[in-house]
Amino acid sequence: MCDLKRTLDATGHSVLEMPSGTGKTVSLLSLIVAYQMASPTPRKLIYCSRTMSEIEKALAELKALMAYRAKELGRVEDFRGLGLTSRKNLCLHPSVKREKRGEVVDARCRSMTAGFVKEKKRKGEEVELCQYHETMEEMEPGNYIPPGVYTFDSLLKYCEKTTQCPYFTARRMMPFCNVIIYSYHYLLDPKIAERVSKEFSKDCIVVFDEAHNIDNVCIESLSIDITEDSLRKATRGAVNLEAKIQEMKTSDAAKLQNEYQKLVEGLREEQERREEEESFMTNPVLPDDLLKEAVPGNIRRAEHFVAFLKRFVEYLKTRMKVLHVVSETPGSFLQHVKELTFIERKPLRFCAERLTSLVRTLEIAHVEDYLPLQEVATFATLVSTYEKGFLLILEPYESETATVPNPILHFTCLDASIAIKPVFDRFSSVIITSGTISPLEMYPKMLQFDTIVQESYPMTLARRSFLPLIVTRGSDQVAISSRFEIRNDPSVVRNYGNILIEFAKITPDGMVVFFPSYLYMESIISMWQGMGILDEVWKYKLILVETPDAQETSLALETYRTACCNGRGAIMLCVARGKVSEGIDFDHHYGRTVLCIGVPYQYTESRILKARLEFLRENYRIRENDFLSFDAMRHAAQCLGRVLRGKDDYGIMVLADKRFGRKRSQLPKWINNAILEGEANMSTDMAVAAAKKFLRNMAQPFTAKDQEGHSTWSLEDLKRHQMEMKQKAGMEMEVDGGGMVLEEDDYEVSDEEAMAAVMDVDMIGGRTVAGVGA
Repeated sequence: MCDLKRTLDATGHSVLEMPSGTGKTVSLLSLIVAYQMASPTPRKLIYCSRTMSEIEKALAELKALMAYRAKELGRVEDFRGLGLTSRKNLCLHPSVKREKRGEVVDARCRSMTAGFVKEKKRKGEEVELCQYHETMEEMEPGNYIPPGVYTFDSLLKYCEKTTQCPYFTARRMMPFCNVIIYSYHYLLDPKIAERVSKEFSKDCIVVFDEAHNIDNVCIESLSIDITEDSLRKATRGAVNLEAKIQEMKTSDAAKLQNEYQKLVEGLREEQERREEEESFMTNPVLPDDLLKEAVPGNIRRAEHFVAFLKRFVEYLKTRMKVLHVVSETPGSFLQHVKELTFIERKPLRFCAERLTSLVRTLEIAHVEDYLPLQEVATFATLVSTYEKGFLLILEPYESETATVPNPILHFTCLDASIAIKPVFDRFSSVIITSGTISPLEMYPKMLQFDTIVQESYPMTLARRSFLPLIVTRGSDQVAISSRFEIRNDPSVVRNYGNILIEFAKITPDGMVVFFPSYLYMESIISMWQGMGILDEVWKYKLILVETPDAQETSLALETYRTACCNGRGAIMLCVARGKVSEGIDFDHHYGRTVLCIGVPYQYTESRILKARLEFLRENYRIRENDFLSFDAMRHAAQCLGRVLRGKDDYGIMVLADKRFGRKRSQLPKWINNAILEGEANMSTDMAVAAAKKFLRNMAQPFTAKDQEGHSTWSLEDLKRHQMEMKQKAGMEMEVDGGGMVLEEDDYEVSDEEAMAAVMDVDMIGGRTVAGVGA
């Protein structure tokens, strides 16, 4: 909390690693909310998390925090906290909410809420409007909901009662909220951020929670894959647009002429006229100077622009007819386009915006038919906007073993800093935090920003509640590893099977096992089946497997939880980097042991990964092995963190690969410090003996009172700690450069200030003075 306050005072950025299950979310929220409330002009908090379940948890934490503040302070503060998610999760319309696919929900919503639909209704045409959206037209902006914190459930209930749309309530209330909690993509994906986050002021505080993968999110938001099938659909979309243009020419030619005039004025005016209801994809991080320019003459007229797009799509189709891999830079691609089709760079840069404007002018509600065409337009804009940090890779076959060509064009972003740069430039404080982001210095390097604080925090526990073990060999002393050369060796596979059997015997309730990939998991399960290992495991636990199919995995998780609750016990076989390793918590009896089989390295033969590694080496001096090792260890640590979800939780963490012994320094500090010397190089039987002893200790009575003064602190404990720190610092602190000495008398701290004043930062007469270590 002190480091966080220091970051906010200095209006800078920080990277903070806080152990899993220690109250990271509530620590962040409570300090920032107190900071907001103490400030005469509160700074908005934008809190970003990865999954729906994490966003809901953060909203629940914020709700509990505000209820606690109201109780302690004896007053209800004028405070609003909201979460934002897609229309699919926030729709109340009886027929629309029954739709399964998100894009269908979006399209049907637009067809009932868009401005041109209302215009038709005013003219007396037969169109259906959404009653929930219409209710809001009569309400005063900023007063759609009373003050308070709303989880998604409570927002839906409130809006159902008042017959208003929860999605547009959340969207329109964002400028009036103190705290907004939503997905990374609303801030990092330029196609969405332009719609949702453009009104936020510079003094906002941005928190990226669970941010160990933030570089990958940045890269995905600016990467596009184009296939032959998407090009066929894009052609169909262009033909449909031509028909719509002809239709409008006969019915309302003035609209097309009006659009032409607006495009002469420039894109900025066009953007400012946009309605919030229109959510077709928009510009991919276009520079400001470009938005002020007029659209090039050859694509201003609707019919000329569609002909231009068709020509570009046809060019891409000819490029797909290859039988060998092509890799080229955006510059070389544009040169080739110009030579073959005479298409210039400048009109390509305006494609995404121009198409959005045209779809809006033509009053098209069902925009999903044009998404492949929009993908091509976005690709055209990106490839002509950026010269560095991107690469085009054209692969003729889906896999190395395929014999029938099925080409795919990867336009891949190699530089994660491009997507996040607008966030660092625009907002005064950005906090990147997770339980597993070691080594910390890698993030400022990859994302190109400077930090005020970079800190990995230890864990204060009243008992040793998690046991990390590195198993390097089986009971037969054969070294175990998922290294490619030996991973399918029968003795290695058998030893991995024995670890599974032994821990299945001693683990109460739930056990989670992580493999480096789906392919390796499938091959090892089939070998275990042949060796009779699964039959042996089956005697002790139910076995469930994660698959790439989301519904199957949800069903497996549900069955797993039921088996853990009714005493049967279960083992969940999962994949590192999969859905289960990221957002699912295995708290208490749902996860007493986590077993990492092998080091989860990325597939190093991927051409996209090779290109990214080369880029990092040449531009940021990050060596290939350093990045691959860092990436594997952050995912291994993420898997381990699944079983420890609170101070009264406990679990065993088994790292089964001899390479973990060499790489333990790359684990988060809180895990690495908990590994004793004798536990960093164990055989299966040694690990089982240590685990049995640990489980016996955990079975002893342990109450909340036992944690007081150790892992839970009262205000008195905090003050005592502060006094100890002052004594440690020798009661004299010299401030660098000024030669000023603070005596003990200057250092008196009230109860309120104690919370923000532990050695490094002290509140003195309303000012912040840096102390020892600053």
